Amino acid sequence: MRDIFEDIATPGAEQDPIRRARELSRGELPKRFYKSAAVAPEAGGFAILLDGRPVRTPARNPLVVASERAAAAIAAEWEGQGTHIDPSVMPLTRLANSAIDGVAADMDAVAADAAKFAGSDLLLYRADGPDRLVARQTATWDPVVAWAENRLGVRFRLVEGVMPVDQDPAVIPAVRALMPDEPLALAALHSITTLMGSVLLAVAALEGRITGDQAWNAAHLDEDWTIELWGDDEEASERRAYRRKEFDAAALVLGIA
Repeated sequence: MRDIFEDIATPGAEQDPIRRARELSRGELPKRFYKSAAVAPEAGGFAILLDGRPVRTPARNPLVVASERAAAAIAAEWEGQGTHIDPSVMPLTRLANSAIDGVAADMDAVAADAAKFAGSDLLLYRADGPDRLVARQTATWDPVVAWAENRLGVRFRLVEGVMPVDQDPAVIPAVRALMPDEPLALAALHSITTLMGSVLLAVAALEGRITGDQAWNAAHLDEDWTIELWGDDEEASERRAYRRKEFDAAALVLGIA
């Protein structure tokens, strides 16, 4: 079980998660060995049980999370498996494994990695045309940037095109101060930040300024514009669907779903 969960790459890794999932589904997936999954109170939160026995992470730590809602959703992933266990359709379990085995041991580094997105956030780089795209970016992204400036007490520099621009040195520390201090929540925020390419959208959703759906749609504004013009691509659509499931799992943890 350990290897099967470690072998499914997370979004943004070099390995293609969809391709790897397909490879694993050709016969390497382990058979389901339990009848039912459940949740039970445990010191520090809620444990996931399979036929009454605790689930462990790839590093052999107990799979225990602070949120009962998240624990119930993780148990539902296990309960929903068929004859074989397929980690590619268990984003919450993988997120919890990552939080317990990795994030919990290095919270500062993970928080810093998420916060640094503020230095090159998606919302700060604007198109120089056509006018309708510019107008759509302005209408959708400017309110979030304005909210962030007010919330953080900083000013952001917007730029047309993709050439990097230095932001105020106070920006990243200010964003870092908004990071959750619980491992699973921090893992979830880091996940949606990397999936969207925007920590500003992530913290705006976390603080209730926008919904999770609004954040996701704002992050894909340029992509949707291209689809409107040229149509969708099957492979790109499949990748986006996979990433949306990852996003939804993290959004559930953060309560922004």
